[in-house]
Amino acid sequence: MQELKQSLGREQAGINSAIERFLDELPPNSQPPARHVLAAGGKRLRPFLTCQTGRALGAPEDKLHTLGAAIEMLHAATLLHDDILDNSELRRGKPAAHTLFGQAQAILSGDALLAKSMFIVSRLGDTRLTNCISEAVMRTAEGQIRESAQIRNSTVSYNDYLETIRDKTAWMLRASCELGALCSEAGPEMVEAAANYGMELGIAFQMVDDALDFSPSSLTGKPRGGDIREGKITPPLSLFLADQPPQEADRLKKAIVDDLLDAEAVEKLSEAIHDGGYTRKTREMAEAHLKAAADSLALFPPSSERIVLEQVLWYIQNREH
Repeated sequence: MQELKQSLGREQAGINSAIERFLDELPPNSQPPARHVLAAGGKRLRPFLTCQTGRALGAPEDKLHTLGAAIEMLHAATLLHDDILDNSELRRGKPAAHTLFGQAQAILSGDALLAKSMFIVSRLGDTRLTNCISEAVMRTAEGQIRESAQIRNSTVSYNDYLETIRDKTAWMLRASCELGALCSEAGPEMVEAAANYGMELGIAFQMVDDALDFSPSSLTGKPRGGDIREGKITPPLSLFLADQPPQEADRLKKAIVDDLLDAEAVEKLSEAIHDGGYTRKTREMAEAHLKAAADSLALFPPSSERIVLEQVLWYIQNREH
């Protein structure tokens, strides 16, 4: 893990410098919400994956931070839009951009970030890179639309859930790794391995995130049971409901669908899900995807970057916040 921490620290300065340079190129009225969401923190995981994957496969150094900045700006655009769709008041403990600048400016600033990220990549002159990030935009939007349609729907299946998180979360991590591989001029087999690594990593990332939603707030720093309050049926809740007597399961499903659970009931249900081992079971389900990611990574040539990418899998598996 020491290599991962050191690599993250080294990478962030270059990525942040590139982001700042491109933010200066945005139209003036688009900059405040964009700067706000990008300054909210985060480990810059997506650009980090782009840089590490690219270096592992021999990509030229001068393109990596540019591509990393583009994917992070795209991610920031989705956060601006998601916070509005989810009626979120906070983003990483700070006021969400739309609460400070209004919904219209936040939405349009997100649009500007989307356009800018595409423009940054197009300037590199490789249509494969443009195609990659364009598909990530479309898939992410499709996943968000599908998730919105599944809110307060108790019939959502596990396959429905997987399809949604593949698009909404995992595809951008896939694109992050694929961009690095394409930049390296690696062969088709290696590009596919990088893309698969990112996809499986992204699925596991979201599943662990959904498990963490039921962890005590003292550990995560976030309100417990947010997915229940939003009416999302994720694996920990589905597994819990499947183990309840039919009448009790039906009662809980109706309460979630009709938004009838108060704060005390959400806390009690979250505690039962966590203490009953259903978050642990969800993490175990995520491990299959981490194993698939490791299998794809095994095709990479030996390097210090490959070691770091292996440690990313361990980090995802053991996240506590």
